[in-house]
Amino acid sequence: MRMKLARLLPAIALVGLFVTACGGGTGGSPTPSASVPSDLSISSFTADFSYMSKLTNLTASGKGMVGVILPDTTSSTRYVAFDQPYLTTAFQKAGYTSSQFKIDNAQGNEQQELSIAQADITAGATVLIMDPLNSTVGSQIQNLAQTHGVKLISYDRATFTGTNTYYVSFDNVQVGELIGKGFVQCVSDWKVNSPQVFELDGGQNSDPNAVDFAKGYNDAIWSDKTTPLKAGKTNSQGMTLVNEVIAEDWNNSTGQSKFQAAYSSNTKINATVEANDGLGNAVITVLKSKGVKANTIPTTGQDATLDGMVNVLQGFQCGSVYKAVYLEAQDAVALATVLRASATPPSGLVNGTTSPPSGVSGTQQPASLLVPIWVTKSNMQATVIKDKFIDVATLCGKVTQAVCTANNIS
Repeated sequence: MRMKLARLLPAIALVGLFVTACGGGTGGSPTPSASVPSDLSISSFTADFSYMSKLTNLTASGKGMVGVILPDTTSSTRYVAFDQPYLTTAFQKAGYTSSQFKIDNAQGNEQQELSIAQADITAGATVLIMDPLNSTVGSQIQNLAQTHGVKLISYDRATFTGTNTYYVSFDNVQVGELIGKGFVQCVSDWKVNSPQVFELDGGQNSDPNAVDFAKGYNDAIWSDKTTPLKAGKTNSQGMTLVNEVIAEDWNNSTGQSKFQAAYSSNTKINATVEANDGLGNAVITVLKSKGVKANTIPTTGQDATLDGMVNVLQGFQCGSVYKAVYLEAQDAVALATVLRASATPPSGLVNGTTSPPSGVSGTQQPASLLVPIWVTKSNMQATVIKDKFIDVATLCGKVTQAVCTANNIS
């Protein structure tokens, strides 16, 4: 009996190969296979989305849907104006059909964000891209994804639980470094004497990214990554730290109140550092109310918002960190495409790691970290205007055409 079976095995194998080649045995044609392009890296992406077409074969070999969950429509206009359309374009250019990806917005509601994730997994998502409202709902979604064998990309804001989780964003410490270096240069350019520095950090209570921003600018200014730093810290450039405080949950009103109280009690404050444009504008509002003139007390920021660019052109803000959303969107879709095809992301794409801040539980996760840009008057035209991140007509309407012309903005 064993001999007869042995003689039959080659014939059985041939039949099996024939059936597989013809798509038999599974009720349909076989899934095509494709390899990850060897040149895929964080440097692959451009404003015209041209690289994404190189991923079409990989898209065809993948399985399931990619669900995207954006956090809200109020904390930043970017999610409606940029992230959603850019993500849609990236998916389409990569060869996805309308049924293979889905983009929703949680409208600032934690339960809704979790419910969207549950619905996406029920609908067949094999990869989720989520921008968590906070670490609590982020961890809930990570646990849900892990339980169902779904791969997860934490987009723009990191959380530190779960397995098969990746992080896509800009290098947050580098963002802070740019803020700090821009501030130091601005203090020199504006000729601030004996700088008495007030720092207004973002929501370190709920956003681990805010900790990394502060580490970056504290390192650049004070050569110390501790945050918050104790008052009285000095550096070799004659600066003294008056105080470093936190605007909980990135609340601009909270930040404005804290700065107003500090400035009222200590009018020697003559240089400030803010973690984003919203907090920068909050400080500028107080300074203007006190009659402080342009190019007198430096402020900083990130996100390259319209208000931020107005403040830069009017001489109330040194600069802002620009994080091109079209790069982040392509990066996330490219990584999702690799994961959806059960392939290994190349080191040029997953080029770093992210770790929880000191005192925060969690694990280190692989990360794809893009390169941010410090925007000032001198390069505004070549960055945010060229990329149409800021509408030039609206900007020039706010600062006057004369100011735009003087700064070569058109």
